[in-house]
Amino acid sequence: MENFASKTAQTRARLIKAATEVFALEGLSGATTREIARVAKVNEVTLFRHFQNKEQLLAAVIQQMIALQAEALANEDEWTQDLLIDLRHYATLFNQMLEEHEGLIRTFIGEAKRHPNAACQILHDAAESLYKKLIAYLQKGQKNGTVRPEIDAEIAVDMFTAMLLSGMLRRTATPTTVSYNRECYIDACVDLFVRGISTMPINTDNFSLKK
Repeated sequence: MENFASKTAQTRARLIKAATEVFALEGLSGATTREIARVAKVNEVTLFRHFQNKEQLLAAVIQQMIALQAEALANEDEWTQDLLIDLRHYATLFNQMLEEHEGLIRTFIGEAKRHPNAACQILHDAAESLYKKLIAYLQKGQKNGTVRPEIDAEIAVDMFTAMLLSGMLRRTATPTTVSYNRECYIDACVDLFVRGISTMPINTDNFSLKK
């Protein structure tokens, strides 16, 4: 039974990995379950034993994309409550996810308007709990007096993640002309963001704000 469960988990992981590659290369419309099964080196019947349709596969791909961040936010009580430290940690994990799935993210951006009821809804559903946790973190900071009370936490989270997303797209564009590295960009984003929302003095001694 244990070996069967392990084999099932491995097959599912291969299908999700293959789906990630095929969605990124072929787009949401162009990707087929047949091609995903071929890349995963299983037959299509096996694919359908794990996922009823392409939409379920897409949802699984997105859920895996945000797993690192979800894990980082799972135990809010373990956060240091130091905005710079916590948001730097979050930004690093978020950027890692963005870079690992660059091709797929560019596909989502390119096809979002053509698939508003599929890709956009799946993205929203998968990321909703994650966003709520980061919003709750900022709201807790407002109650503790470390985050400015007039800040709209939902807007702030959207702004923060958008900065990181645009930075990844800019750095990975070909050809790229940026003269700064990943760490400098992340530190600059966190520094700028925290200065905008914090009520406390900011110490960036451990940040690589210079290239």
